[in-house]
Amino acid sequence: MTPFESLALLLVLAQPAVAPVASNYRIDEAMVRPADARLVWSDEFDGNALDPSKWRYDTARNREGWYNGELQYYAADRPENVRVADGHLTIEARRERPDPRVYADWGGQDYTSGRILTRGLAAWTYAYVEVRAKLPCARGTWPAIWMLPETGGWPDGGEIDIMEMVGSEPEVVHANLHTALFVHSRGTQRGASMPLPGACGAFHDYKLDWRADSITIGVDGHAYMRVRNDQPGGRGAWPFVAPFHLILNLAMGGSWAAARGMDDAALPQRMEVDYVRVWQRP
Repeated sequence: MTPFESLALLLVLAQPAVAPVASNYRIDEAMVRPADARLVWSDEFDGNALDPSKWRYDTARNREGWYNGELQYYAADRPENVRVADGHLTIEARRERPDPRVYADWGGQDYTSGRILTRGLAAWTYAYVEVRAKLPCARGTWPAIWMLPETGGWPDGGEIDIMEMVGSEPEVVHANLHTALFVHSRGTQRGASMPLPGACGAFHDYKLDWRADSITIGVDGHAYMRVRNDQPGGRGAWPFVAPFHLILNLAMGGSWAAARGMDDAALPQRMEVDYVRVWQRP
């Protein structure tokens, strides 16, 4: 990252966090996987541990603190926070202070949780992605299924938010795209939201259909957001032409998720994932 990009990132992060939602890209139609798409990557979580050939832990900002005013420490290889059992991945947020003698990168956080990224060749340009998950709803929780590019700074490299839900507004799911020209710190982000009763008590299929000319996001076979590659600005408007990896995490706090406070009595809270599947067209 160049000094200019670093300064730009600091200026973006200094902006007050707001709910990154733009409803002008709302659609209401069926969402069907392309008939010619083939499965290229998946994790069914059938084992008894996270597969290190498919996932890695992200702990990069534990010492400095995470973005958006978040309050969690992301643990690595700690079953209390990330585990696989009974065919499910569980990411669990807990109210606790890690022992700094064991976790040397602890930055003083009062919550622990998990954040994992696909690794190796598990990064895709254009894909149909499906993640079946059950979400937590307590105040202060912030589960997310999203994608970032393999290279390039933020927001210039782009961000695809397949699903975000915050405890300040439970059972409403959000889908958004962020780029250099269209980003929440400017109020120009592109996305949509949809009420999803039962998101906290049942599994739902969160889906992405990423093509060269459009990105469509939906739930359970229903598309509710589409952004087209039809705006001027080159890669500033549409950087979605490079490999992106997938991220699963459960954040805690921040001015969006904790807009109505934190419900510590409700912890621990869990995000459960049944499977992750990625298809691509020839």
